[in-house]
Amino acid sequence: MPTFSARRAAAIMIALFAALSGMIGRVAYLQTFGRERTINSAERQQHLTEKLTSRRGCIYDSNGCLMAGTIQTQTLYVDPKFMQDSYSVEGKSLVTMDQDIRKLCKLIDKESYTLSQMLSDKYETRYLKIAENLDERAVDEILKLNIPGIGVQPQNQRYYPMGAIAAHLLGGVGKDDLGQQEKGLEGLELKFNKELAGKDGSQRVLKDARRRAIAVAAEDYFPPQHGQHLILTIDSNLQMISEQELARTCEEFKANRGEVVVMDPRTGDILALANWPSFNPQNLDDSTQEVRRNRCLTDPYEPGSTFKPFIAGPALREHITSVAEIFPVHGPHYRTSYGRKVTDVHGYDQLAFWDVLVKSSNIGMCMLGERMGNEKLNGAIRSFGFGHQTGIELPGEDPGRVNPLAKWTKYSTESVSQGYEVMVTPLQLCRAFCAYANGGHLVTPRVIKGSLASDGSIASRVESTSLQLMPQVLDPATAMEVRRVLCDVVVRGTATRARSKTWNIFGKTGTAHVSGGKEGYSDSKFTSSFMSGAPFENPRIVVTMIIHEPDKALAHYGGTVAAPGAAKLIDRALAYLQVPSSPDLPLPPAQVAAGLFNYSEKIYKIGTVASVKE
Repeated sequence: MPTFSARRAAAIMIALFAALSGMIGRVAYLQTFGRERTINSAERQQHLTEKLTSRRGCIYDSNGCLMAGTIQTQTLYVDPKFMQDSYSVEGKSLVTMDQDIRKLCKLIDKESYTLSQMLSDKYETRYLKIAENLDERAVDEILKLNIPGIGVQPQNQRYYPMGAIAAHLLGGVGKDDLGQQEKGLEGLELKFNKELAGKDGSQRVLKDARRRAIAVAAEDYFPPQHGQHLILTIDSNLQMISEQELARTCEEFKANRGEVVVMDPRTGDILALANWPSFNPQNLDDSTQEVRRNRCLTDPYEPGSTFKPFIAGPALREHITSVAEIFPVHGPHYRTSYGRKVTDVHGYDQLAFWDVLVKSSNIGMCMLGERMGNEKLNGAIRSFGFGHQTGIELPGEDPGRVNPLAKWTKYSTESVSQGYEVMVTPLQLCRAFCAYANGGHLVTPRVIKGSLASDGSIASRVESTSLQLMPQVLDPATAMEVRRVLCDVVVRGTATRARSKTWNIFGKTGTAHVSGGKEGYSDSKFTSSFMSGAPFENPRIVVTMIIHEPDKALAHYGGTVAAPGAAKLIDRALAYLQVPSSPDLPLPPAQVAAGLFNYSEKIYKIGTVASVKE
């Protein structure tokens, strides 16, 4: 009978044999059925695939000044499971772990209790973000602590060095659905998001037991493709001047809001485009969506008297009237053939058509509108692009409204002649007015001059179309004739407060009642506007300033509210552009001068700023 020692030895041998058989079976399983799982597990433990974030392209003004850029900061993350497992393996107590966490919290300005609770709650998580936007100094101090499971990851942050300047143009960015990469939310950042964002890369990194990087194989490295840089037509100095004058005007007259557009009439380049009130694109959450609307191209309105030149020009071109024709307006009131009452602010017995524009006579324009008829009126205003988008490279542009001819009524004749029953955007109005500054061509507005690749090479160049290739809406002679008439608006008409001592400004005022819907037009709410250009002899800029709902107790006429601010903008802009001062204005033709109201040759001398009595 076997002794106890023999039985024990046999039991041990059986156990060893069973263990060995189990190990052989396990190895066989791992080499066959479990091979893929084993390799994948090893891969996960030894390698880590990291995303290499692309850098968002910059946005520069026409002079190369940075308007939107990207800086790289660091994001601090932790692997909670690896951290706690590491402290256990190294035999360190929880007290030691808490001490290290407190040291870390001092560097990232976070409560130690809060972080400890996060690590405890997310124990099974392998990636927990605990701090963002850290600078290099802070990161170096954190890494010196040598805390297991801690890592840093580069993160891009958009910044706008000019603050709120050109905010409505630039727009802003936010995080994508995963909360990692930036994406455009407004303005140019949204419209050109694909070009600016670039494409992320990746690298497969070999890690040691402490999850520290050891090496990256060449075939496992895919570099990011950084975004392109945009070059704008905007001049940031003119943009700043425009925003300052717009804000000053709106605040002085306690307006609801305002817009201003500055264009080069020879190329269609947008030199400045601003809305008030504004916002800081660095902090989009601090502003409402209403404030961020680029109303220069999204919100059409009834323009009032600033619309009159776009009827007058085609009428002169077609010889339906002439600047010397006398219109018998006969006082401040006029009854149409069907009994509708039309009113002028000032009562005149008769006016040359030259002065119908200069004095902004509603009666004279209605007489002209009746003579033209609805079909020619419709054709005239559509020829300037109203009712259609301008084609600018910005999101959300509204086409405005010009009703189909079939929907025009007998009331439309007088309404359209006074700038009602049509809806235009400030951008459309400025673009159309450029035709009087460039010899009759309809330019296409643009804000993009070109783009650069991340290495600085030219990715694309947007060439401005030659004037000769642009649509001709007026012949040069008619465009020049109307431009000269509109100089008198500033010299002896409705915008004498816009007179410059240095340059000859031409322009047209507008004071439109705001529609109250079913209640009709308001007697207390107005849109005050002034579209203008300078200098008369060789126009360099066209400026349109729209002020919505100024306090009527202070002022509401376009010549009082919008014109002075626009003129101040023109003076500052032309001085900045170093444009030579203007010569004296040429006198009106003798046959016209004989019929002008309150005519005097001396007021055409450059530098004369005395207001002319109405």
